[in-house]
Amino acid sequence: MIFNLIIFIISISLVLSLYRALVGPTLFDRLLAANIIGTSTVLFLVMYGFLSGRTDFLDIAITYILLNLIGTFAVLKYFRYGTLSHGEEE
Repeated sequence: MIFNLIIFIISISLVLSLYRALVGPTLFDRLLAANIIGTSTVLFLVMYGFLSGRTDFLDIAITYILLNLIGTFAVLKYFRYGTLSHGEEE
């Protein structure tokens, strides 16, 4: 019963974040919404792994959240420096 409520709340969060990603007034609002969508996806994977008794989904969730974090850092670096390369530019 409680797991159904948790999944319902995560679903509402996912729908609201999807709306913010599509309609967000600024690009940073859309980036934040994309992060929330990634986090909600990880929560779904963790809940499914827990309910099904398969720990494989926990490994997938950890990998997915790390990729989400690296992608966020890459986008923020691009916003700040205008490029993804490192070092001195000539």
